[in-house]
Amino acid sequence: MKFEDYQIAPEIKRSLETAGFKRPTDIQFKAIPAIIKGEDVLAIAQTGTGKTAAFAIPVIDKLHKQKVSSRSEGIKCVVMVPTRELAIQINEVFNKIGQHTRVKAFSVFGGVEQGPQIAQLEKGIDVLISTPGRMFDLVSQGYIKLNRIEILILDEADHMLDLGFIKDIQDLIRFLPKSRQTLFFSATINEKIKKLAYSLVKNAIRIQISPNNPVAKNISHSVAFIGMDDKRFFLERVIRENPESKILVFVRTKVRAERVFNALERMGIQSLTIHGDKDQADRLTALNDFKKGNVKVLIATDVSARGIDIANVDYVVNYDLPEQAENYVHRVGRTGRGMQKGLAVSFCSPEEKPVLDEIQQYLDKPIDVLKITSSEYSQTLDFTEDTSDDLKSLMKEVEDFETAKRKKKKK
Repeated sequence: MKFEDYQIAPEIKRSLETAGFKRPTDIQFKAIPAIIKGEDVLAIAQTGTGKTAAFAIPVIDKLHKQKVSSRSEGIKCVVMVPTRELAIQINEVFNKIGQHTRVKAFSVFGGVEQGPQIAQLEKGIDVLISTPGRMFDLVSQGYIKLNRIEILILDEADHMLDLGFIKDIQDLIRFLPKSRQTLFFSATINEKIKKLAYSLVKNAIRIQISPNNPVAKNISHSVAFIGMDDKRFFLERVIRENPESKILVFVRTKVRAERVFNALERMGIQSLTIHGDKDQADRLTALNDFKKGNVKVLIATDVSARGIDIANVDYVVNYDLPEQAENYVHRVGRTGRGMQKGLAVSFCSPEEKPVLDEIQQYLDKPIDVLKITSSEYSQTLDFTEDTSDDLKSLMKEVEDFETAKRKKKKK
């Protein structure tokens, strides 16, 4: 089935054709008809399978076809997301698909001045994409009215629970009409998520794509056993051997992100970082430069890059293994998006082996091991351009990062 065969507005079909969307993905094929019918939906699908379009297409279609299109009636749809970057990304998808329709989407999030956001809200919008904190600030100030909401969408729901947003979600429900449509999208599911989902939806249609294979088939993933202090040398090797590749590097903490950035800088390799201590403007600049290919290496923490759809990421490097096994799925899902092929490699130190065991148990299969001979290992260390290997310089990096953070807080 092709998108042109769907009973959706011709204005939407025009946008999809321009964007090169011809056939729906599995999650889109199963979710779009149910959402158009007004069903509540609980959808579980791998990252990179087109979940955003799966709810954006039918929501735009429903709102565009409504006879009364006056925005004075208020916001019709709320999409709640865990991070600022994801709010911006989903807003872009809505506006791209709905560019020829009457539907106007807008995103609000913290970390930036609220004035411009308030000005846009006062002009009137149909779809609000928001992080919980900023949305409740604007609700309490009277700038956002939720009493006319027809559709509630929770995206990356599992991650919202990890970040402790369950109370915000429950508070939001109190503001919304009971007669609404609820769409619940997540890449993973567990008992906690099930409990939340079924408390929000009514007789929901459950859609689960590849439940026994959480990692998309078009991603090749492997693990290399490397000492913790040697990881930066092997990252240097990956980057130098793939100079034209777009490489997304995941680390465990903000401090680690800056340490890896400094190590690559000493090697003469340009990179960018994205984590919670960066200003919102800096985070957006880093993402845009990486998306455009101006910089080929982006170093990120889990919270900052969760759910972000960046085209043509060739490699995901798990510089540090994630603390939670399911985050591995979200990390490697940043590559191999849609129909593209992707490569993911993890650096596992001896102390991280228990975490690797948990990941393999979660995947229900072993990850291929990259065999590195002692000769290859030694050569990687010998040919590095990082000559600063003393503890004193590493401690100074941490000290500089903490000093910069304290100065930022004082401002």
